[in-house]
Amino acid sequence: MTALASRAPWIVGRTVRLEHAAEDFLNEVTRQQPWLRARYEALLEDLDDFLGGAAPLSALTTEQTSAWQTSLDASTREDPAAMLRDFTTYLQDWHWVV
Repeated sequence: MTALASRAPWIVGRTVRLEHAAEDFLNEVTRQQPWLRARYEALLEDLDDFLGGAAPLSALTTEQTSAWQTSLDASTREDPAAMLRDFTTYLQDWHWVV
C-alpha cells in the first residue's frame, strides 16, 4: 500500500491542533476570497473554544460540529455551516484528514 503524499505541513513532535489547520485554511481561503477572513477566523476561534481551547484536530467530529452549531443562535447558523463545509473540504483536499 502506498501512502498518500500529504500537502499539509509536518508538525514534528506535536499534536496537530485545530488552530494549525485553521491557520493554513484561513491563508488559503482568504487568498481566494479575502472578505471571508475576519468572519471565518472568528468562527474558527469560537469552535476551538467550544472544543476546549487548543483542541486537537481529531476533536473535530461531526458530533462536535453539530453540537457547536446547535449552541449558536438559530438566526446565525448559515455562516458557520458554510465555513464548516469549506473547512472540511480544505481538510480533505489538503490531506489534513483522510
